[in-house]
Amino acid sequence: MIINKDQEILKLIQLPQTREAGYRLLLQVFQQQLYWQIRKLVINHDDAHDVLQNVFVKVFKGIHNFKGDSKLSSWLYRIAYNESMTFLNKKARQIQINDDDLQSYLVEQLQADVYFTGDEIQLALQKALAQLPKRQSEIFKMRYYDEVKFKDIAELLELSEGAVKSSYHIAAKKIELFLKRDE
Repeated sequence: MIINKDQEILKLIQLPQTREAGYRLLLQVFQQQLYWQIRKLVINHDDAHDVLQNVFVKVFKGIHNFKGDSKLSSWLYRIAYNESMTFLNKKARQIQINDDDLQSYLVEQLQADVYFTGDEIQLALQKALAQLPKRQSEIFKMRYYDEVKFKDIAELLELSEGAVKSSYHIAAKKIELFLKRDE
């Protein structure tokens, strides 16, 4: 019988004698993927690292609450998404700007980030994403970068699949116009 990684991790974590190995495997399998999902939302490397640590603290404390109704990766992504949004809201309050201006601020800071290895095209895309309404930007990033299915995005954001598809296509058109205008 083939056991998938989710089941293997959960089985290890359930038993006291293998719990530590289960947590190590969880980190090994999901740490990098979650980092990049968070990084796309918070933009800055150091911020993404801080949020990732918070995510794993929540996961380790709450893994016993995971019911298995969804894939483990979906549950982890939801926690990462919620922690990222909490972080961004807190950061906006700290620097006293609204959510819309926060994305532009973060993109401006991106050029000073020593961990940003992108080229001019990637920077232009980040600037275009900063111009979008928050929800359109979130949906576009999940679909474009992570190839998350519309159905899964809808579930995560508690929207209809049609609303998610519409937002994605509107965002794509706006980005295309922004990039053409910037040429």
